[in-house]
This record gives sequence, structure tokens and C-alpha cells, in this order.
Amino acid sequence: MVVDKSIFDIFDMVGKHLVRQGLNTSHSGNISIRSGGKIIIKRRTGMLGNLKPEDLVETSLEEEDSGSLIASTELGVHRAIYLQTDAMAVIHAHVPYCVALSLIEDEITCIDAEGFALYKKIPIIDVEIPAGAYYTSIEVPKVLKNYPFVVVRGHGIFAKGMTLEDALQYVTGAEQSAHIRYLTLLTEKPLKRDFSKEKDFSSW
Repeated sequence: MVVDKSIFDIFDMVGKHLVRQGLNTSHSGNISIRSGGKIIIKRRTGMLGNLKPEDLVETSLEEEDSGSLIASTELGVHRAIYLQTDAMAVIHAHVPYCVALSLIEDEITCIDAEGFALYKKIPIIDVEIPAGAYYTSIEVPKVLKNYPFVVVRGHGIFAKGMTLEDALQYVTGAEQSAHIRYLTLLTEKPLKRDFSKEKDFSSW
């Protein structure tokens, strides 16, 4: 598939950022955009931090085709998100602090001021087989209809946006809040200020 250079540049930028920041390993995770009745998504064996133009695959939004055979193994999740939500771009990343907290919490409350003002919480869902496309394709879109991201317990985050840059901001924002919460929990000390109990934060 020959992709527009501007599209490749965005995929390349996002992929490099995710890997360099430790949010994905060399080959893990997947990113995509919706383009009419098609999806452009990372190839199954493509290295997210070192993408080549041939690592971007165009495939049908609604049915299996030749592109499906080489697209990310989680293509089905991306399709379901596009078909059931307003997403135009999707990022799946194995964000370590979100994943770590998902193993001990049912939702991640943002305790930092920015995270609470923007998100309040990071929802977590359980699926029978977390690292497969079938069950996540059923459960993830249910949350993304009303929320920009969701963490699959023990697996990683799915975030939507109107652009890949939007989705990247949600991924990194959620991970930053999870990181802050994780570090704070390690201290085992009470919060000096609990933003979740603030009566008026709309003017921040």
C-alpha cells in the first residue's frame, strides 16, 4: 500500500513516541486511523518505533479482505471502536503504570490536579482473554462511547481521538496520572489535598 507521506509521518511520530517513552515494547501495541470506509493500521510484524511505509496496511472497516491477513492481530477491536463510537483514530498501548494499577484497582482515580480536572478517573474493564481481539472488541467500545480511554486489566489502554495526536494525548495523560498515583501509593501517606472532594474545580 502506498500512503500519503503526511499520514506516514504522523504514524511514525506517534509510534516513536510510544516506544521511546516506554509505553510499548519494540513490536507491541497498534495504532490506526479511519479513512472513509477503510482503516489504515499498523502491520502485524511492524516495529512501532521504527515504522516503514510498507508497515501501514489499508483494510476494510467492516469485512475481512486481503489487508486483514497482515494487519495487527487486534484489528477487530479497532473496527468495533470505529463502528460503535465517534473515533477517527485509535491507539492501543501497554502503558506500565496503568496496567500495574489495573491489577489492584477497579478504576484509577486521578489524584493529580491536571488529571482530575481532565479525566477524574481512568476506567478499567475485565475481559475473559485480555490479549485477544474477540472479547476486547465486545467490551472496549462500550466504554469508549462515552469516555476517551479504557484500560483492559492486565493488558493495556485503548484510546480514541479525532486524530492520532488526540489519542496520543489521552494515552500519555492517563499514564502520567497513573504514574503519579502509583508513586503516591508507595509512600503510604495520606493525601494533603484530595481533588476528588473539591466542590468547585470548573474554574481551573
